[in-house]
Amino acid sequence: QLQLVESGGGLVQAGDSLRLSCAASGRTISRYPMGWFRRAPGKEREFVAAISWNTDITYYADSVKGRFTISRDNTKNTVYLQMNSLKPEDTAVYYCAAGRALAHPTSFNAAYDFWGQGTQVTVSS
Repeated sequence: QLQLVESGGGLVQAGDSLRLSCAASGRTISRYPMGWFRRAPGKEREFVAAISWNTDITYYADSVKGRFTISRDNTKNTVYLQMNSLKPEDTAVYYCAAGRALAHPTSFNAAYDFWGQGTQVTVSS
């Protein structure tokens, strides 16, 4: 069974940067598309970014485009989310997710079969 554990969240000020990590265990993620999602207080979970298994394709939500970068190191079985120029509206619990082997990365929740427990990111103004 694939397990995902996020880390790197915290409390920062607007304009700061954070790098989230998602460490996978139980199986290699080298053939899986990976995604980051987030849930802000009182809101539905929303797509943030996704990356193909071979890193050729990345997708971003419009709200984070140009500020966030998703990457992966398959040798370390880890996915990252570099977040720059953070804004208070980025405050949320951030979740890592793994899709189906060799599938195209997508922004749809239902396409992801494995989820981490999340890491809190709080951005103060």
